[in-house]
Amino acid sequence: MNKKVIFTLTAVLVLFLMISAVSAENMFDFYNSDEANQTNTDDNLIMGFNAQFPPFGYKDGNGDYTGFDIELAKEVCKRNNWTLKLQPVIDWTSKKLELDSGEIDCIWSEFTIDGRENDYTWSDPYFKNTPYIIVKSDSNINTLDDLKGKILEIQAGTSVLDSIKNNKTINGTYKEIVEVDTYNTALMDLDSGVCDGLVVDSGLANYLAIENKDLKLLNKSIAHENYGIGFKKGNTELRDQVQKTLDEMFKDGTVDKIAQNYSEYGIPEGVIHP
Repeated sequence: MNKKVIFTLTAVLVLFLMISAVSAENMFDFYNSDEANQTNTDDNLIMGFNAQFPPFGYKDGNGDYTGFDIELAKEVCKRNNWTLKLQPVIDWTSKKLELDSGEIDCIWSEFTIDGRENDYTWSDPYFKNTPYIIVKSDSNINTLDDLKGKILEIQAGTSVLDSIKNNKTINGTYKEIVEVDTYNTALMDLDSGVCDGLVVDSGLANYLAIENKDLKLLNKSIAHENYGIGFKKGNTELRDQVQKTLDEMFKDGTVDKIAQNYSEYGIPEGVIHP
């Protein structure tokens, strides 16, 4: 065989082995990273949550996840010597699949009990939600009656849609309600005029109205729901331990103290005490 050919083949083989070695090392590093070790153990609590739902769960200015629900979960984990693993649920409609498959231990994210009572093992309700309609500040929509012929948007997978359809006060006043993937999409649609208003839970509604002066909140709430922590059906052991710790946090005032961090968004007023 030609020496040049032999040399070329040898060089290619060496290069291939070097790349394989680097790839293997990177793979080893990945499987030892936090991202790859989101596994259910007695020392971890993997919390599934909506990362686009301030003030309950969102990224702060430093790029860290925070919010009322996350702060509660951190304290629960601290008291049980658990490591909190935050797992944003990308597709809110698939949250139950992630829970049932073991990818997450619980859904703790402004999660409504009403209408889902038999789908999960629930904590006690800890927050009363009162959804509102958000519109643009310069809109001529000022009351629910002004929604006649208007298009509303809501995040897919939220229970409030059923509440609206069963609510005689608002049902029939609007033209249609369109489900979208995220509230970020809904906000862009509202800004561009694709829709006329958004159906939003109370905490997020207050947050948006305060943080964005281009938006306004219609004064009348359109439903009443209870938030709870959802666990896989039958997982009473984990539910009971989390509930026991939460009860202790209510009793010693920790829940109220955390809620005060979000007082401008009306969180303390919605807290349900046991």
